[in-house]
This record gives sequence, structure tokens and C-alpha cells, in this order.
Amino acid sequence: MSRRIGLALLLCAFATLAQAAGKDDDVLARGARDGSAPAWAIAVATPAGWTRDCCTYARAIGVDAVLYQGEWSGKPQRVMVLNVWPRQLSALADEVQADRQRYLQHDPASKVSGFAVRHPAMPCEASVYQGSDRIDDVLVFCDPGAASGVRLSWSMAFDDADPSRRALLDDFMRVVVASRWMKDVGAPPAHGH
Repeated sequence: MSRRIGLALLLCAFATLAQAAGKDDDVLARGARDGSAPAWAIAVATPAGWTRDCCTYARAIGVDAVLYQGEWSGKPQRVMVLNVWPRQLSALADEVQADRQRYLQHDPASKVSGFAVRHPAMPCEASVYQGSDRIDDVLVFCDPGAASGVRLSWSMAFDDADPSRRALLDDFMRVVVASRWMKDVGAPPAHGH
């Protein structure tokens, strides 16, 4: 079985395991009101062995939050990245298509596949990028609804020959399908927390 098909099948299998987030889930990232978008919070349980960061490394690289194992290496591989931004494009499919176009312009020799993710509370769509640099990227865009005023994405990169790929993808998909957007009534005055 080709690497691309195997990876896509693995991700599809985990996408069907969507579970509703429980009461014990913590807020991972927050954002202040932005125009018509209300203040928001993203909550998710952290898989065992992963470290949550919204304010040190995440802020340094310009994202809303990261989850990583062990010590922070500064490398993008094996890091789950959360991004939240104000809605600009009319549909989730437009966000996905724009991202694919940017990726293929950057790496025309890469291979791209995609599939829907069965999130219990919002539509999500995944892309799997197999780069010519032998680094694979998994990117999931989600739409918490027009009233949220935002869209969000989870992404993770890993070496295509990483022996821990299956376990990494298991944890990644658990985080994606358990992520919850909520209006944050006690939001800080600036983006992040």
C-alpha cells in the first residue's frame, strides 16, 4: 500500500472516532473580541505526555497554542499547532482550497489528499500534504459557525519515515475531534492568555 493511501486510511479511521469533549477539558487558548467576532476560547483535553503552551513558544512562533512532547525543540515536526483567525472566506471549503493552492505553489512536487473529519460539534475538513522534502503535514480546518466570527485549524508535521507516526496521528485526531469553541465571557483584553 502506498504511503499516501495508508496515511489517508489511517486518518479516516481516526476521524470517525469523534468524541464529545468532557467537563474536565481545559481552555487551551483565548482570543479577544475582534470586530463582530466575540471573544472566544478553545478547550481540549491534552493527551498524556503532551505539554500545553499558549503563551511562551506558541506566542514566539505566532500561533494561538501548541502541544508538544518532551522538551521544546523549535522544530515543527511532532508539534500540534492551533491557529484561530477572523472569518474572511465565505465557506470552509474555500479556506481548504486556498491553503492547498498556497502549499502547491510552495512545493509543486508534493502530493495532496483530503477528507472530511467527523467532529461532533462543527464541520471540519482535513488535508494531508506529502512534501518533496519528505515531511508530511496534516492540516484540519474547522468552522465553529458564523456566530463565532472565526475559523480554526489544527496542524502537525512529521518526518514521513517517523516510526511514531501512527501514535502521533492517534493523539492528533483525538485533539482535533475533542476541540471545543466557546464564547469567552471573561476574555482578556488582548489576543491569547
